[in-house]
Amino acid sequence: MQCFSFIKTMMILFNMLIFLCGVALLAVGIWVSVDGPSFMKIFGPLSSSAMEFVNVGYFLIAAGAVLLTLGFLGCYGAQTENKCALMMFFFILLLIFTAEVAAAVVVLVYTTMAENFLTLMVVPTIKKEYGSQKDFTQVWNSTMEGLKCCGFNNYTDFEDSPYEKENNVFPPYCCFDHDNGTFVEPCTRVEAQNQKVEGCFNQLLYDIRTNAVTVGGVAAGIGGLELAAMIVSMYLYCNLK
Repeated sequence: MQCFSFIKTMMILFNMLIFLCGVALLAVGIWVSVDGPSFMKIFGPLSSSAMEFVNVGYFLIAAGAVLLTLGFLGCYGAQTENKCALMMFFFILLLIFTAEVAAAVVVLVYTTMAENFLTLMVVPTIKKEYGSQKDFTQVWNSTMEGLKCCGFNNYTDFEDSPYEKENNVFPPYCCFDHDNGTFVEPCTRVEAQNQKVEGCFNQLLYDIRTNAVTVGGVAAGIGGLELAAMIVSMYLYCNLK
């Protein structure tokens, strides 16, 4: 009984933390969605780029809602010893865990397929909107500046884009000289060919592989917590009368 009480208490505390995290994410998500300018003013241009690339507000609202629901079910189920709540908590966590494992397998096994699929989607959009669509252009500029990369594959992604047609040059990021850390301007086709700046997709993969231990450690830690929470919830479920 002492072991059961201890695990029950830890389950309640753990899920209270999850619940509070969910409330915080939900609040920030609503804030970003309702009053994006004030959020960007506080957190600077990087937040602006992130908000344009991925609709951060809706993403945070969705993540917050899931965490809030999980935290409530776990806390309520443990506190009131409600089998239905504990079982729902277990199945939601199981679904999330399965989705994460499936995503990891797809990323590891089908990287080339994913690259080809994304190329078909992203490159035509770059050719159509880079230089004419302000937000889209700003997102790509921030990405290329941060990763020191050029386009999705390379400079050829910008051929026939509004930017290239208007300026008769490629973005300066495609002519970055890694040896001296400067941009070679104007960024003509010849200069872009000579500099051979890596595409952003390959650069992102390289950065992930370089930090594979950290990424793997974080993923393993999250997976371990989810497994532990599922085991604890089933332990409580099986030991309830």
